[in-house]
Amino acid sequence: MIGRLNHVAIAVPDLPAARRLYGDMMGAAVSAEQELPEHGVTVVFVELPNTKIELLHPLGEDSPIRGFLDKNPQGGVHHICYEVADIAAARDRLVGGGARVLGDGEPRGGAHGKPVLFLHPKDFCGTLIELEQA
Repeated sequence: MIGRLNHVAIAVPDLPAARRLYGDMMGAAVSAEQELPEHGVTVVFVELPNTKIELLHPLGEDSPIRGFLDKNPQGGVHHICYEVADIAAARDRLVGGGARVLGDGEPRGGAHGKPVLFLHPKDFCGTLIELEQA
């Protein structure tokens, strides 16, 4: 059911510093900042030959990333994202197997303009999982 790894998301307390680290020091191609108010984040994508790294920074006081950074002030891995061919079918199969979808269970638009869902970390070895329709 799951396809390729789309990205690994890292919450960062200082987005410009993280952009410099990946772009200048590591020599990676780094995208422009993109605000996603519906998710409460500002994101930057680091392009790698086989996947992407998503750098997440809080957008506003109610951002879920703010709480993560309160617990992890230096930042850290926040979630991993897998591609799926049909997000509704994937959701239904996972829920049928006992997995919990966060929010209202309906896909929302993600950073790539494609539908995404998040799965409860307690159901996946302590890891927050994002599914993105490919």
